Amino acid sequence: MTRIEGTIETPHSLPGCVAAALEPDNLTLIRTYPVRGGVRAEIGGIRLRSIIASVDDYLMNLAIAEEICNLPVRSERAAQNKDIE
Repeated sequence: MTRIEGTIETPHSLPGCVAAALEPDNLTLIRTYPVRGGVRAEIGGIRLRSIIASVDDYLMNLAIAEEICNLPVRSERAAQNKDIE
């Protein structure tokens, strides 16, 4: 059998937060960890369908993690903008 491997690296302003939010997804096929300025996910397996499904799930969870990790930043900016008005 052929082993399929790949890496997804995405930039984030709060990589530790994003990686921590994705930690429960660190199962058999995907391992995620923070790197300088972003998050890296290493993917590996032998069944292409499983890898595609895992990457699809990961990307959806990544978008949600990014959104959640940026909520405090957005709230703080909104409060600062309100004070300026």
